[in-house]
Amino acid sequence: MAHRRLGQRVVVPVMFVATVFIVIVDGAITTVALPAVARQFQLAPSGLDAIVMVYPVCVAVTVPASAWLGERFDGKRLLLYSLLLFTLSSALCGAAADLGTLVLFRALQGLAGGLLTPVAGTLLFRTFSARERVRASRIMILPQQLAPALAPILGGVLVDGLSWRWVFYVNLPFGLLAAVFGLLFLDRHEAPGPATGPSRFDLPGLLLSAGGLGAMTYGVCEGAQQGWASPAILATLLGGGLLLTLTVVVELRTAEPLLRLRLFQDRLFRDANLIGLIGLIPILGAMFLGPLFLQQGLGGSALDSGTSTFTEAFGVVLTVQVAGALYARIGPRVIIGSGLAGVAAVLVLLSRYGAHSSLWTFRLDMFLLGVAMGGVFMPTTVAALSTVGAADIGHASTLNTVIRQTSGALAPAVVTTLLTVHGRYAAALPVSAYQDTYLALAAIAVVAALFAFTLRDGPARRAAGEDRPVRTDRSSRGSGAAPLRG
Repeated sequence: MAHRRLGQRVVVPVMFVATVFIVIVDGAITTVALPAVARQFQLAPSGLDAIVMVYPVCVAVTVPASAWLGERFDGKRLLLYSLLLFTLSSALCGAAADLGTLVLFRALQGLAGGLLTPVAGTLLFRTFSARERVRASRIMILPQQLAPALAPILGGVLVDGLSWRWVFYVNLPFGLLAAVFGLLFLDRHEAPGPATGPSRFDLPGLLLSAGGLGAMTYGVCEGAQQGWASPAILATLLGGGLLLTLTVVVELRTAEPLLRLRLFQDRLFRDANLIGLIGLIPILGAMFLGPLFLQQGLGGSALDSGTSTFTEAFGVVLTVQVAGALYARIGPRVIIGSGLAGVAAVLVLLSRYGAHSSLWTFRLDMFLLGVAMGGVFMPTTVAALSTVGAADIGHASTLNTVIRQTSGALAPAVVTTLLTVHGRYAAALPVSAYQDTYLALAAIAVVAALFAFTLRDGPARRAAGEDRPVRTDRSSRGSGAAPLRG
């Protein structure tokens, strides 16, 4: 029974960090390997988006059901099952014999990933109060940022020294260790709610939302490759839009909906998620564009790419510590708006990088990009959930994940579309194509920054400043841990 000495205020953050770590490593390291995958399977540069696309499409299928599943099954069981499926599918991706099987196993990763992030986030936000979430974010950002810092370098070493398959195999030790730790130390985490148990399963809501999100994600991702005027793409987008419209109508009329869209009536929750939707596109787009620019545009190696993009993680870590200290004093509005403005400025700097520039210049710019990004990640999430009640945390985390996954799908689609403007079927794109793409992403960041400065963040500041004890419910009883300090 020695594992009982570990309180859940320690175990839950460890599981959250481990889960986010493996997901981020998979995403970042896969991006580095994309050119090598394209060469083996003889794909054009625009065809890389197909490999990226299948993951968010499948995430869209399972994300809507994550909150209900968290109520139906305890959080521990759901998190561990999802983690094991993600790890198994990673091994299968590494063993894929052709493009078709690789896409299939990436789909399995997406199905598991659609549950991992919202479930882990729900456990975290149920364990800590609004004030403690800010301090917890300052601590947990350190190991979280090790993933994007190490993944590009590790990916470059694995791709250049072994093969692209090892960027998937590397997930195995992380996934298995996290699963064993959770099995031994994580307590049952049941959702607070009525004694009658979870609500009735909203099957119409699942079918409509999963179909709509999946169709829209596919259409957005494939539109850049097939052409936005393609009949198949137009039909997919129109069909997806219709299904999402029906989702809104049905969910607002359902007593116990799968997606609690009424949460968007809370202005702070709505505006913070909208900022995240728009603001993450230039950020994630820049992270997707960097390896392509260095490897395909400038002819660098995977290792060159990895050692030149990892510096952004150190910038994020630095800013998050400052942002966490200032959050309750000045509020998330100034922090997020300034961060997005900084993102726009750095993207302009990256647009000036060319064939005769030094890699150290690129590394410095990526560090500055991380400094700006650090003012966006933590404050948007914490602010969005500041006024959400305990019973709605799981559903709010699900909606937050939907927004972020949508941005994750839009970012590579936007980048690929902007690149193909310079020649969809060109064997090699000119450097100017990548430079113009950076400028377009900077423009999107400016729009997001202007909107962020209109955020009414009074409730977020008050919630972060309240010095009240954490609510004790079924998800945290018996931990015996002292309040978080940091």
